[in-house]
Amino acid sequence: MFTYELLSNFNELELSIYNCIIKNQDHLSHMKIKDLADEAHVSTGTVLRFCKKLGCSGYSEFKLRYKAYLEKETVALEDMDEVTFRSFIADIHSNDFQKSFDHAFELLQASKRIIFIGIGSSGILGKYGARFFSNIGRFSFYVEDPFLPILQDLTEGTVTIALSVSGTTKETISLANQMKERGSALITLTNSPDSVLARLSDCNIFYHVPKIMAGDTNITTQIPVIYILEMLARRLYKK
Repeated sequence: MFTYELLSNFNELELSIYNCIIKNQDHLSHMKIKDLADEAHVSTGTVLRFCKKLGCSGYSEFKLRYKAYLEKETVALEDMDEVTFRSFIADIHSNDFQKSFDHAFELLQASKRIIFIGIGSSGILGKYGARFFSNIGRFSFYVEDPFLPILQDLTEGTVTIALSVSGTTKETISLANQMKERGSALITLTNSPDSVLARLSDCNIFYHVPKIMAGDTNITTQIPVIYILEMLARRLYKK
């Protein structure tokens, strides 16, 4: 509800109101406008202007919308049942998935080095993937800096694995493009087969799980990514 754009445009009085709201969010619905104004050391008129800046007609509407926002967050956090995972397991037996998986395996089998890229949660999984592949004896590493300039051609046998749920992360796309231009094969793992990153790749492994948001934060499960990376590594190890 409180986006970066809103927060960056708050003045000192509005920030004071915002901090009081966050501090009292568990019982804000029981607070009168005067209670909030007194705790934030502002007038009730300032609180009303704050509410209107958020697109609400008044304090009562703001409280209702804020309560709904908090409840939506709770539902999102709880909305991860086994149905999602059963659906994913069913998908991995499809012809399209197996075809993509086999293609990725062929690229990795012929590789001499594997580079993982991604930011945020995908970056953490990139670090995990690099370590897991290294554990089976494949030279792998994760690129920490998404703005790293690739200034020289990569030697033959380099494969880049780019991780992104949306497939639209600008930093990951930019670095993946540099890797590909410098001679690396590109494998992508995304939740969208039609995304920019997926279409840029030599091989895209698409996993479909419901997108889940907690407010403005993407908390879509990453278990399919871990599964795919581990299965690729184990198959390489067996070969």
